[in-house]
Amino acid sequence: MADPSTYRPAPGTIPTEPGVYRFRDEHGRVVYVGKARSLRSRLNSYFADFASLHPRTQSMLQAAASVDWVVVANEVEALALEFTWIKEFDPRFNVKYRDDKSYPYLAVTVGEKFPRASVVREPKRKGTRYFGPYAHAWAIRETLDELSKVFGVRTCRDGVYRRAAQMGRPCLLGYIDKCAAPCVGRIDEQDYRERVDDMCRFLSGNTRPFVRALEESMRAAAERQDYEEAARLRDRLGALRRAMERNAVVLSDGTDADLLAVHDDPLELGVQIFHVRDGRLTGERSLIVEKAEDLPFGGYLERIVQQVYAGRDRTGVEIDSARPAREVLVSGEVADASALEQWLSDRRGGPVELRVPQRGDKRALMDTALTNAADALSRHRLKRSNDLTARSEALSELQEYLDLAEAPLRIECIDISTLQGTDTVASLVVFEDGLPRKSDYRTFAIRTPGADDLASVREVVERRFAPRQEATPSTQPDTQEEIAPARSTFAYPPGLLVIDGGAPQVAAARLALTEVGAGDIPVVGLAKRLEEVWAPDCADPIILPRTSEALYLLQRVRDEAHRTAIAFHRKRRAARSRGSALDSVPGLGKVKAKALLKHFGSVKAIKAASQQELQAVPGIGPALAGTIVEALASGPSGGPEQGPVVEAGVDHG
Repeated sequence: MADPSTYRPAPGTIPTEPGVYRFRDEHGRVVYVGKARSLRSRLNSYFADFASLHPRTQSMLQAAASVDWVVVANEVEALALEFTWIKEFDPRFNVKYRDDKSYPYLAVTVGEKFPRASVVREPKRKGTRYFGPYAHAWAIRETLDELSKVFGVRTCRDGVYRRAAQMGRPCLLGYIDKCAAPCVGRIDEQDYRERVDDMCRFLSGNTRPFVRALEESMRAAAERQDYEEAARLRDRLGALRRAMERNAVVLSDGTDADLLAVHDDPLELGVQIFHVRDGRLTGERSLIVEKAEDLPFGGYLERIVQQVYAGRDRTGVEIDSARPAREVLVSGEVADASALEQWLSDRRGGPVELRVPQRGDKRALMDTALTNAADALSRHRLKRSNDLTARSEALSELQEYLDLAEAPLRIECIDISTLQGTDTVASLVVFEDGLPRKSDYRTFAIRTPGADDLASVREVVERRFAPRQEATPSTQPDTQEEIAPARSTFAYPPGLLVIDGGAPQVAAARLALTEVGAGDIPVVGLAKRLEEVWAPDCADPIILPRTSEALYLLQRVRDEAHRTAIAFHRKRRAARSRGSALDSVPGLGKVKAKALLKHFGSVKAIKAASQQELQAVPGIGPALAGTIVEALASGPSGGPEQGPVVEAGVDHG
C-alpha cells in the first residue's frame, strides 16, 4: 500500500478554482473521481490528518499512487466532467449500482426503414428507442397488443417480415388489422413513419391529443352516417383507453414528474424510481447502491440522480426515462442542488425543477416510493441470506477475519433497548447456519435498578450463560423465565456472541462470560456508526471488507436483535399503560398475580376477598395476603378489571 504523503502535491500548486480530480494507482488506473468547488481545499483535506479520515477514504488513499486534476469554469461544468469521467473510467472506489432484477422495456427500432415494436429486457441496441422500465412484463405486453390495434406498427420478427414480403402475403397480424402490413406495400414509408412517431409520443405520455382526435373523428363519422367508420374509430378509442388504464393514475393534476426515493442504511442504499407522465405511472425500477465513498446522504443522492439519467451517455441508447421530466422530486436535500438542477436542464433541453415534496399528493407518492425503496433493500438482503453459497462464504469469512477456531455455525446477538433509562429491556436472537432460528429468541426485562448500557449487557450475559438450576418452592420464582425448563437448543453455547455496541460493551460481556465460567465463547461488538467490529483486548477495530458476506451476515444479525428489542420494549410500554392495580402491591410478582387473577377472575373480586380467601391461592402466605388486602384497600380504585401479565423473561418472537 502506498503512503499518501509520497504523492501529496506541493504546497501552493493546487488551484483554488472549481474542478475535477482523479486518484490513480501505480499502474495509472483511475481508482476515484471527485469534484470540488475549490480543488485546493478539497485535496488538502485528503492529506491533512490520515488517522482522522473515514476508513473508506483511507483505503482509497493507500490504493492510489498519484493525483491529478482539471480546472473548469463553474460547478455545473465540474458536475458534467465528473459524470463523464466516472462513466469512462469506472473507478472502483466510486459508488457502485446494482439492479435487483431485470426490467422489461418497450422497444421501437426507429433506426430501421419500417420500425418494429417489441418487449425486451435490456436496453442495449443503438438506433432503438426504449420506453420504461415497467414493473411487469404482462402489463406492457397487453399494452402493446392494444396499441397495435390503434397505430398498426408491426410487432413481427424480422424473419417473419422478410418471408411475408417474399411471398406477397401479410402475416396473421396483417389479416386481422393489428398491423399496417408494410411488408406487402399496404402503406408507404412516410405514412408508416408518422404512425411510429405517433406511437412514440403516446408512450411518452402525450396521450390527450390522440384521444381528442379520435373522439372528434368518431363524432364526424356518425354525423355523416358513416357508421362502419364510426364503429372502427370507437374500437380504436377503446383500445387507447385500455392501454392508458394499464398505468395507474397517481397524480390527479396530470403532472409530469420523476420521483427518486432513497432508503438510507449504513452499508447500502435502497432506491425506488417512479416515472410519472400526465399523472400516470409509466415506469418504475429499483436500485441497490453500495456506499463505497465517504459521502453524506446528499452526496449519494446526487450520484443516484446522475445514474438515473446516465442511460444515453453510457450506452449510446436512447431511453425515454433517461430524459428528465419537468419536475424531479427527491426524498432529501441534494448536495450542490443548483448545479445539479442546471445539469438536468441541459439534458432535458428545457427547465427542470429539483425539489423535495413537502405535502399533498406528491408527498404521499414519495412516501409510497420510500416504502418500496426499503422493501427493495430488504429483498436484496433476503436474497443473499437465502443463497447457500453466500451463507457458507459468510461463515468461512467470519472464521478467518475473527481468527476463530471453527466457523460459527450458531451466532447469538444481544441488543439493549431503553427509553431515557426507563423500562430497559434486552433481546437475544439466534442464527444457525446463517439463518434466524426464531424459536430460540429470548427477551429480558432488566432487573438491576438504574442499570446503564454496560450493566444491562452484563446482566443479560449472566442470565443467558449462568448454569441453570431447578426451581424449588423455597426460591418462589416470579418470572416465566425462571420457571421455564432449560431447552437443549438453548443449553449449548454459540460459536460467536455478538453485542450491539463498541469496545465498552464487548468488555462488559467478556467480564460477565468469565464470571459465569463461559470465558471460552468468542465475543465481538458491531458498532453502528462505521460498522466496525470490536474484539476484546484490541485497541483498534477490525474493518471487514465492505462487500464481504461476513459483514452482511453480522449486520443482519444485529438488525434482527435491534428489531426484536424494540418490539419487546413497545410491548411492555403498552402493557404498562394498561397496567393492573396488582402491579402496585409490594412483593407480588407476575406469576403470583396471574395465579390470583386466574383464581378470582378479576381485580374487583380480589379486592372483595378476605385475607383467608387469598391464602387459598398457592404461593400466597399470611404475610403476603395481608399486604395485598392493605395495598388494594388504600390504593386507587381505577384501572381495568383484569390487567395483562407481562412475561418478562421469555418471548418466542
